Amino acid sequence: MPSSVALLITGASTGLLAGGASCAAVQGGLLAGAVTRRRTPAPTSKTAAEPNTSRPEAAMPLAPVGAFLAGKLASHTLLGALLGIFGHTLQPSPRTQAVLMLAAGAVMVLFALDLIGVKSVGRLLPRPPASFGRLVRRSAKADSVVTPAIVGFATVLVPCGVTLSMELLAITSGSAVAGAAVMAGFVVGTAPLFALLGYLFRRSSRALSGKLAGLTGVVVLAVAAWTMLSALQAGGWVSFDSPSPGRQTSASGPFIVEGGDGSGSGGNSGSSETVTPVRTDASGRQIITLTVTDFYAPTQFTAKAGVPTTLVLHGKDSGGCARAFTIPELGVQEIVERDGDTDVDLGTRKPGTLLFTCAMGMQTGAIEFKTGL
Repeated sequence: MPSSVALLITGASTGLLAGGASCAAVQGGLLAGAVTRRRTPAPTSKTAAEPNTSRPEAAMPLAPVGAFLAGKLASHTLLGALLGIFGHTLQPSPRTQAVLMLAAGAVMVLFALDLIGVKSVGRLLPRPPASFGRLVRRSAKADSVVTPAIVGFATVLVPCGVTLSMELLAITSGSAVAGAAVMAGFVVGTAPLFALLGYLFRRSSRALSGKLAGLTGVVVLAVAAWTMLSALQAGGWVSFDSPSPGRQTSASGPFIVEGGDGSGSGGNSGSSETVTPVRTDASGRQIITLTVTDFYAPTQFTAKAGVPTTLVLHGKDSGGCARAFTIPELGVQEIVERDGDTDVDLGTRKPGTLLFTCAMGMQTGAIEFKTGL
């Protein structure tokens, strides 16, 4: 399923670029507890004299880390499938999603400050239930290869801010396979940083671990800022994508989109497709066409106010988070066809600006309705 592959890639890239640091801030303690208490048994005199070639020493620190990540992958993939199945029932409005992202970003700030060493924020941090903490501590003390996997599986109960964004994308996917794909991809994307941290936790001294925590905290602060700015755009409250004359399309003339040129899609051997983004049909209805690839094109429109208007989402090998299209002010949420059109009735708009965005607030645009055009 191409859409599931696209969501898998979206989840993996998000996890690689932003999710690793965010989740490390929230789940780093569980990772450290799972991998540092399982020590390699001291060699006997026989093994000291005869090197063990079947289990190289260099690989030993990575074994519990791999088990932790396997458990994390299993639980998050299962959660993604469930969110995809029940997405229509669970799906909150775009602005509710944005509020959740803002809250997650604020929590990430607290975790980052705690990692940096600001002691006064400790009492403000959300903590898992005491019973869960006791279970983790008992599991971490057990010298079993399964222990890190159990702790990794349990991380689904302690989500980070970027994880919540991926969960919302899984909800909008509308299927078990697509939901599982986006969550599995996200965990795979975070795996390199978790593997590095786990290895360092196994090998490093306490002093080095403290410096590592501080560095992670600085990175998490940056990720928190990114999350909260994206949330503000996802809620339709602000747009940091300022309009420019070269990117704005007016109702007074057509806009030509050349296939394969800056659209984000593969294109077909230089073929071109003419699209008129703002036009009026024979019945007098205004038609605004937004081309959706991995991006939106164009991102700025000027249209007539006071006339019935339909927004056509023209999917052209669309993929990634751009497919999860929202208009926060109207509560519109649509999954764009990969190759096809999705119509959104905007009604008769008064003069003003209508913002649109992807569900994660990463890609935005605006339609400015004016009189006298």
